[in-house]
Amino acid sequence: QVQLVESGGGLVQAGGSLRLSCAASGHTFSTRAAGWFRQAPGKEREFVAGISSGGGIRSYTDSVKGRFTISRDNAQNTVYLQMDSLKTEDTAVYYCAAASRPYTVGVITAPEDFGSWGQGTQVTVSS
Repeated sequence: QVQLVESGGGLVQAGGSLRLSCAASGHTFSTRAAGWFRQAPGKEREFVAGISSGGGIRSYTDSVKGRFTISRDNAQNTVYLQMDSLKTEDTAVYYCAAASRPYTVGVITAPEDFGSWGQGTQVTVSS
């Protein structure tokens, strides 16, 4: 498994932008699909965006399509989530995750398929 540490969260006004980073340790990170999830107070954790191990395939939940962009730099063992046009409903704790198994094909979206999780970073969008 890999260890993950998120950063980049904070307080931003609606319409603003934030860029989350997720730094991974472990030499197998580049072989694993990765993703971002979020959990708002009183709600279940939900999938936000996913990216294949090589970065060529990406997937987003409908509510963030056109506003969020996931990317990765395997040379730096880092995954990013660029969040633009933020809305108050984007307020949540954001978690990055890496797949349990290396060499999976494409994007994975189910939480049970991710074996490594970061500690989370708070994103608060004010109106």
